[in-house]
Amino acid sequence: MIADLLRIEIADEEGVFAVRQAGRRVAGAVGLDPQDQVRVATALSEVGRDLFAHAGRVMVAFLLDQGTRPGLLVELSLRLRPGAESFAPGTAAAARLVDLVAVDDGDDHLLVRIRKDLPASAAPASESALAGLRAQLERLAPVSVLDELRTQNAELVQALEEVRSQREELRALNAELEETNRGVMALYNELSEELEKTNRGVVALYAELEEKSDQLREAGEAKNRFWATVSHELRTPVNGIIGLARLLLDPAADPLTGEQRHQISLIADTSDTLVALVNELLDMAKAERGKLEPNPAPVGVPSLLARLRELLAPMAEESALTLTVDDRLAPPVLVTDEVMLTRILRNLLANALTFTPEGEVRLTVGTAPSHVEFSVADTGVGIAPQEQERVFEEFYQVPGNRRGGTGLGLPYARRLARLLGGELRLESTPGQGTTVTLRLPPHRPLRELALGHVLIVDGEEAARRILRGLVQDAAARVSEASDVRSASAVVASAPPDLVLLDARLCGTGDVPPLDALPDATTVVLLTSVDAATVPGARPERADAELGKDRLGPEMLADAVQRARTRRSRDREDADDR
Repeated sequence: MIADLLRIEIADEEGVFAVRQAGRRVAGAVGLDPQDQVRVATALSEVGRDLFAHAGRVMVAFLLDQGTRPGLLVELSLRLRPGAESFAPGTAAAARLVDLVAVDDGDDHLLVRIRKDLPASAAPASESALAGLRAQLERLAPVSVLDELRTQNAELVQALEEVRSQREELRALNAELEETNRGVMALYNELSEELEKTNRGVVALYAELEEKSDQLREAGEAKNRFWATVSHELRTPVNGIIGLARLLLDPAADPLTGEQRHQISLIADTSDTLVALVNELLDMAKAERGKLEPNPAPVGVPSLLARLRELLAPMAEESALTLTVDDRLAPPVLVTDEVMLTRILRNLLANALTFTPEGEVRLTVGTAPSHVEFSVADTGVGIAPQEQERVFEEFYQVPGNRRGGTGLGLPYARRLARLLGGELRLESTPGQGTTVTLRLPPHRPLRELALGHVLIVDGEEAARRILRGLVQDAAARVSEASDVRSASAVVASAPPDLVLLDARLCGTGDVPPLDALPDATTVVLLTSVDAATVPGARPERADAELGKDRLGPEMLADAVQRARTRRSRDREDADDR
């Protein structure tokens, strides 16, 4: 809505001053601040003078726009004489003072619109308020040129004062900025110098760390060489002692007194312990060099536990202890390295029997969805909280313990547990006993693995038939391919969940269709004795390997579990990156 406020005609020079005065008054009446009032008045003066100089008579209308964007609108119009040349009034100065200057140049008229937006806080005026505003503006008294000049001079003085004040503020700000710059430069120089010193220290530290690393590496290599040398040097004489002791204890040998037989039995037992220590030292050295690798195979857990019970029962009887093996919840089969598992449990049971003066040592086996658990609990002396982690350090012995030991049993058992994909935990209360728990990945039969779509890629029909027989009861669908091209077609039509790939096909010169597989697809590489001689027989996309000479339902299930675990871990690592 646009309301008409005031109309004035410029008919002489004094009319230009009157329009300037009216512009200032109207701007103040509609709510513009003093500075905007001066801007509106000055813009009207500039445009009005140009128009009057050209045409002689100019109509000026002051309007109030109360639409969505309220503002003061001033229209300056004139009629052009016939034959008069069109011109563009000098609106450059006015455009810098107000929000809008628009020129409508017609054939017989010229219209200039000047707009200044009102503050956002300005409220729309009612009809009564507009009527009062019009009455107030109509009472404007014309001023003389001298009075208008005096007003302009006052406005100019005020503007100059504001400029001077701003110049002083700018000078103070420049001085403050210069001082700040000097401080920043000083701080920058200080930080640069400190950073340079720090860099020199870091370089020196890196050099020292590299030197220490070399020393540690050399020390580790020397320790491994020492262990290997001492172990080999000890093995021969100790085996000789064991052989002589067995000859002396043989019933066909010369008769021995009871005391002699007892002493020789002690020598034989000590020699067996020393041989076990030598074997552990060799295994520890191999594990540190990464040369000790598990050889997984199906292990009958109940029979393994029975052998351990028979092996350690004499030691328990000699110490007047009760040795209990609870295998009621033990899984019938576990795919792992039987030798490593036996050594871990034998070490844990031997430790418990050694450090338990009276009471019981109990081995309990249980199963859970995520692990199989072997717990060895004793009623021995216990271990203080601050010592519970240190007992896993090589050759460390708890202070005050006089029951012997080499300090290698628990470190050796933890290394083997990690090689088997498990973990070893210890809980103990001084005076009440200790519980050491071994957790290993469980064995799940193929029928429980939900294999989905299985693709068998093998060039031999007999091998494909064997693999199909192993997985057909556990898979929703089984596809076969005798070469890479056929496998690629299957992958393109229906991406599989599991691929059983013959390693020999990786060396045929073709690229296996592994890059086109979804990230969730697992790949088990089937190797044979001669596969190691085939170039490119170990693609990076393979998640697990299984030798064909060890192919069976338990080993295939274990390979699939290992492949899925690795594929899941790789996806998690990719997400973290």
